[in-house]
Amino acid sequence: MNFCSSCGSRVNLLIPAGDNRHRYVCESCGMIHYQNPNVVTGCIPEWEGRILLCRRAIEPRYGTWTLPAGFLENGESSMFGAAREAEEEANAQIREMTLFCVYSIPHINQVYTMYRGVLDKGLASPGEESLEVMLASEDEVPWDNLSFPVIVETLKLYYRDKQTGNFSTHYGEIIRLDKKTVRVEHY
Repeated sequence: MNFCSSCGSRVNLLIPAGDNRHRYVCESCGMIHYQNPNVVTGCIPEWEGRILLCRRAIEPRYGTWTLPAGFLENGESSMFGAAREAEEEANAQIREMTLFCVYSIPHINQVYTMYRGVLDKGLASPGEESLEVMLASEDEVPWDNLSFPVIVETLKLYYRDKQTGNFSTHYGEIIRLDKKTVRVEHY
C-alpha cells in the first residue's frame, strides 16, 4: 500500500500508538489502514454417496479439481457465501448445510469455512469459473490433481468421518514449511 484510501496522501508502515503490529498509517490524516485475513467459504455437496467437484476454469490452478468455494462477500454470512459459490461455480443448489471444518492458513492470510450439504436433486453443471463438474465417489476423486492443500485436507477429513459414520466439526491450521511442503495441525 502506497497511498491512503481516505485522502490520497502517502502512507508509512509503522506501529501506531497503543498497537503492537506494523500498520499502514497515513502521513496526512492519520488514518490507520488495517489489513486482515480473507475468508474463503465453500462446501462439500453430497448426492447419493458421491460429492460434487469442479474443474477450475480460472487461475490460480487452472484445470485442477476443487470443491465449490470462493471469497466471502461483504454483507453475507459464511453459509450463504458457500451456497452462493456452489451456485456460481456449478449451478448447484445446496440444502441442509452444516459447518464441517475451519482452517486457518496464516502464510496466505486466509481462513476457510467449509460446509457439508445436500446437492438438491443431484443437479449441477459448469458455471463460468468451471470447465466441468462431476459427482465422484472416494475412489474417483482425482487426488493428484486437486487445487489446494486445504481441499485435500478437507476431503481427507470428510472421508474419514464418512467411514466412521460420525461427522463432526473440525478445526485446524495449514502451515507452509517450504514451497512444496505444508504441515497440518488439527485442534
